Amino acid sequence: MFENSTRTELSSLGEFGLIEHLTKDNETKHGSTLKSIGDDAAVIKFENNEETLVSSDMLIEGVHFDLTYVPLKHLGFKAVTVNVSDIYAMNGTPKQILMNLAISSRFSLEAIEEFYSGVYAACKFYNVDLIGGDTTSSLSGLAISVTVIGSANKEEIVYRNGAQEKNLLVVTGDLGGAYMGLQILEREKSVYQADPNMQPDLEGHDYILERQLKPIARKDIKELLKKCKVRPTAMIDISDGLASEVIHLCRQSKLGIQIFEEKIPLDPQTIDGAKEMGLDPSVVALNGGEDYELLMAIDINDYEKLKDHLHFSIIGHFTAESAGYNMVSKTGTLVPITAQGWDALLKR
Repeated sequence: MFENSTRTELSSLGEFGLIEHLTKDNETKHGSTLKSIGDDAAVIKFENNEETLVSSDMLIEGVHFDLTYVPLKHLGFKAVTVNVSDIYAMNGTPKQILMNLAISSRFSLEAIEEFYSGVYAACKFYNVDLIGGDTTSSLSGLAISVTVIGSANKEEIVYRNGAQEKNLLVVTGDLGGAYMGLQILEREKSVYQADPNMQPDLEGHDYILERQLKPIARKDIKELLKKCKVRPTAMIDISDGLASEVIHLCRQSKLGIQIFEEKIPLDPQTIDGAKEMGLDPSVVALNGGEDYELLMAIDINDYEKLKDHLHFSIIGHFTAESAGYNMVSKTGTLVPITAQGWDALLKR
């Protein structure tokens, strides 16, 4: 897409020149995108029976990502992923995104092109249109803000507050991999800082590194649930850790929860990585975050439909609010669940 072999200062293009350069080959895929980039505002129009879903997220250098080990192309892809995941968590379909960047002078045109190559790859993968955004200068690194617009039929939207007592707690995929990938990267960064001649030792960690650097939002789950004839009563994506997200569902639905530790899905690389670093794999899954799997409540009558499904794990059930938030450990002990995952406002 971009073919420059030398460093080009962003100041040589200016804001509008940069936008024109980055979006000159931008193509739209949805009929709902009536007007894309190039005017004061984009124009979109959904069908009359569809509701509009809107979400936004920010990624700040030094808070959410470290460019010491995060490739800019992967960062562009991830910036889209973390946003479309919110639409999938509502049982909707993402259609358009707006991309806003604050860029410091240390970034060249080629660096921003690398970032945008990841953005465009994600737009193609998730079938979304890039319809606008903004760029500005930054005095302290790179800041990214993405707004995603999606749609869903009114009767298909799933909120966080719909869970019922005795509903089953179900999660997609496996958990904790992204956090363990981050721990590997941070460890190797420390080794490099102590001795720049040391090469990073990443062998055997491909899966968990990809879970951290290039997570994939679960765009497949809506259709899988339809095929299984299952409609969740509540749903959320796992960005801040299993414990944090399950408590969100409970508070919104005014319920308690009981999770079974032995049912939490863990990949072998996650387990091995945790043990290598002296961490409990279950704690990693509960508090790690950035897995972007989907956590949902389903009717107990749908148990047979999902109990042996490759993409779903039944890990607990909802209880009365008075019972609180608990996990049954592998030894049978009842352990209170507390949200110790990511908190964007904690001092770093």
